[in-house]
Amino acid sequence: MIARIADALARLPDYFGNHVLVSVTALALGLAISLPLALASLQRPALRAALLAATNIVQTVPGLALLALFYPLLLGLAALSERLLGVGFSALGFLPAVLALALYSMLPVVRNTITGIMTVDPAVTRAALGVGMTRRQSLIMVELPLALPVIMAGVRTAAVWVIGTATLSTPIGQTSLGNYIFAGLQTQNWIFVLFGCVAAAVLALAVDQLLALIERGYTARSRPRLVIGAAGLGLIVLLALIPNLSGSRGGYVLGAKPFAEQYILAALVEDRLRAEGLAATRRDGLGSAVIFDALAAGDIDAYVEYSGTLWANQMRRTGAAPRDQVLAEVGQWLKERHGILMLGGLGFENAYALAMTRKRAGELGVGSLGDLARHAPTLSVAGDYEFFGRPEWKAIRDTYGLAFRQQRQMQAEFMYPAVAAGEVDAISAYTSDGRIAQFDLQVLDDPHHAIPPYDAILLVSPKRADDRALIDALRPLVDTIDVATMREANRRISEGASPQAAARWLSERTRR
Repeated sequence: MIARIADALARLPDYFGNHVLVSVTALALGLAISLPLALASLQRPALRAALLAATNIVQTVPGLALLALFYPLLLGLAALSERLLGVGFSALGFLPAVLALALYSMLPVVRNTITGIMTVDPAVTRAALGVGMTRRQSLIMVELPLALPVIMAGVRTAAVWVIGTATLSTPIGQTSLGNYIFAGLQTQNWIFVLFGCVAAAVLALAVDQLLALIERGYTARSRPRLVIGAAGLGLIVLLALIPNLSGSRGGYVLGAKPFAEQYILAALVEDRLRAEGLAATRRDGLGSAVIFDALAAGDIDAYVEYSGTLWANQMRRTGAAPRDQVLAEVGQWLKERHGILMLGGLGFENAYALAMTRKRAGELGVGSLGDLARHAPTLSVAGDYEFFGRPEWKAIRDTYGLAFRQQRQMQAEFMYPAVAAGEVDAISAYTSDGRIAQFDLQVLDDPHHAIPPYDAILLVSPKRADDRALIDALRPLVDTIDVATMREANRRISEGASPQAAARWLSERTRR
C-alpha cells in the first residue's frame, strides 16, 4: 500500500496541474460566451428561450459522450485546415476537452444571469433611469451588482460541474485527475481511484469556497476577503502551471487503451525507448476508436493494437480467416489506407472469447460456443461496455444462434468476480488475461471461427513510419511475448503490482 501511495503522490503534480489548466480554461471560455449571450437575451424573449433551450439540451448529454463527440469533430476540422490552409492542429486532449467542458458550464451561468437580473425590483430600474442613467448604465451600475449573488451562484455551480466532469477527459487524451480513476479501476488499484476522487472533490470544494469568498468580499465591500479569494485562486493556477513550465515534454507520444494489459504494454514500450535514450510520454486510457484515429492523425506515435479489432471494426471484415491472412491484409490495409506502419506481432493473441467457470461449464456440459447455445435461453451473460456493440458479438451471436436470458454490461474488472460468484453465467473474457486462471475460468471453443485472430501488433504513425530510431528501438519487441508470459504479467496486476512493475518484469523476460 505504501508503494501505491508513493506512486499516486508522484503523479499528483502532473495530473493536478493538467486538471486545473483544462478546468480553468474551459470555465473562462464558458463565462466569456455565457455572460454576453445572457445579457444580450434580456430584451429578446425569442433569443432567451432559444439560449436556455440549447444550454439545457447540452446539459442532458452525458459528460463522457459530449467529450467523446468533440474529438472526431475536431479531427475532421484539423484535416480540413491542413488541406485548405496547410496548417493543422492536434484534435486530441486539451482542445476537445476545453470546448466540451465550456459548453457544459454554460447552463448555470446563463440561467442564473438571466434570473438574477430579471428578478431585480423594477422600481430600482425605473429609479436608475429616472435619474438620467442610460439602459446600459443601469444594467452595469445597478442591476448587475444587485444580481451578483445569483450570478455567482451560477458561476460556482459551473466551476464544480467543470472540475468534476474534467475527470472524464482521460479517454480523449487529456491528462487529468481522471487518470487516477481510469487506471485504478482497470488495474484494481483502489488507492488510485480514491486519490482521484478525493483530489477532484477537494479541488472543487476549494474553488467553490474561494469564489464564495470573492462574492462576499464584493457585496460586503471587504477588501481582505476579495484579496484572499483571488489570491487563493491564483495560487491554485500557479501550482498547476509549475509542472507544465518546469520542463518540456518532448519526445515520442505513446498511446494505451483503458485496460490493464494496455497499461503494461505502453509502459514496456516506454521503457524500451528510454533504454535507447529516447524521450517518451504516454496518453493512457484512450478509447478504442479514439486511439486509432489519433495514430492515423499523428497525435500519438505508437501503440499496441490487436489484429482482430482492426479486421472487424475498422476494415469491417466478417467470416473466418487464417491468422497469416489476417495479419497480411491488416498490414497492407494500414499502409495503403492510412500510411501506418505495422512492425509486427508481439507474439501473443488477446482475443475476445466467452468464458464460464469450470464448475459451471462442467455442470452444463459446455465446452464450446455451440454447446452454450443450447443453454443460453436460461443463462445470463456479461460483457464490457464495448462488447455488445462490436461486430465480433454479432458474429458470435449469429453464427451460433446465441440468445441469452439476460445481457449485462459492466467494467471489465468486475466481470470476472461476477462470473466467479455466480452473479452471471458467462462473460466476454480476454484470452491473455491472467484472471482466467485466477478465477478458474474455461474459455469456450469457437469451432466455426466466428472470432478473428487477435494478435497483439505494434503500430507506428504515418509521420514516424520512416523514423529509424523509433523503429530500431521497438523492433526487438516483435515475437518476444507468448500468451503464458502475458497472462503472468496481467496476473501480477490483479495481485497488486503496478503496470510499471509488471512491465519491468515483462521487459526482463523479453531480453532473455
